[in-house]
Amino acid sequence: MTILCVRFQLPPTYEAALPGLLGLLEEFTPVIEALPPDRALADLRGAERYFGRSAVELASVIRVRALALHGVDCVIGAGPGPMLARMALCDAEPGVTCAVPEEPDGIVEFLAGRPVAALPGVGTATARTLGEYGLDTLGRVAAAPLSTVQRLVGAKAGRELHEKANGIDRGRVVPNATFRSLAAERPFGRDELDRDRHRRALLSAAGELGARLRALDKVCRTLTLTVRYADRSSTTRSRTLGEPTAHSAALTRAAYGMYDALGLQRARVRAIVLRAEGLGPAEQASHQLTFDPADEKVRRIEEVADRARAKFGPRAVMPGALAA
Repeated sequence: MTILCVRFQLPPTYEAALPGLLGLLEEFTPVIEALPPDRALADLRGAERYFGRSAVELASVIRVRALALHGVDCVIGAGPGPMLARMALCDAEPGVTCAVPEEPDGIVEFLAGRPVAALPGVGTATARTLGEYGLDTLGRVAAAPLSTVQRLVGAKAGRELHEKANGIDRGRVVPNATFRSLAAERPFGRDELDRDRHRRALLSAAGELGARLRALDKVCRTLTLTVRYADRSSTTRSRTLGEPTAHSAALTRAAYGMYDALGLQRARVRAIVLRAEGLGPAEQASHQLTFDPADEKVRRIEEVADRARAKFGPRAVMPGALAA
């Protein structure tokens, strides 16, 4: 085993702990790829030789340290490659690392009975197309002629699918893409119809994203809003910002604009997710000066509030609308 796929069991409002947990993984290997909001891939090839322990044994140490230092449990899958580690994670349980055998026969046996949709990157439409021709499991896809699979899903996609079904994992852990995006989720205790509560959730999520971006010295170019409904459907909208920013007020305005554009009427909302994407270094971002005293005042207040939160906790300073 050389690759671990780790899912940290973070509460919805505790995603800000992810950078610290990634730092824990960096104590074992520098080759880490974050998979926000709560997962990461870690290549332990060097760590196995350095520590004289297998990846499964190192996974147990990682789990104990995550609990002891951060109070966060984790679920871990291990495999010879990133794809297999991610699939092993689906079978893993807290306290037990699910490991895919390294031997080719063991890999084939692990994959054979799984549905095609269990393969990372295979969508519903592809799985449905293959299922119509009886290729509903990875074992059947692996046994089918390559030309048949290519005829059904295309030449390039068919070759990749056939290789993966046969246990050939050409993926690699890409360090780091650590902060490609940040997300803040606000679930409701019950299906929520009140627009004011929806807007307060957006205000809270935008404030959290802004604070986290500033703490990381990052700015975002795009903001994505996902609204999840009681019937498990969802609506997603994205907006490219006028300029890259980590300013909470700007993020809030963009979030309100996307929400208002949805025109929701008595919608039963179960959760609201706001994601900052297209992250880049803050020092490389430009800011259009407005010569507006009010804007400058808000930004100075934001800096003071960040220092207060860093010292006294995330709820030390908050908008009045959220105080209740």
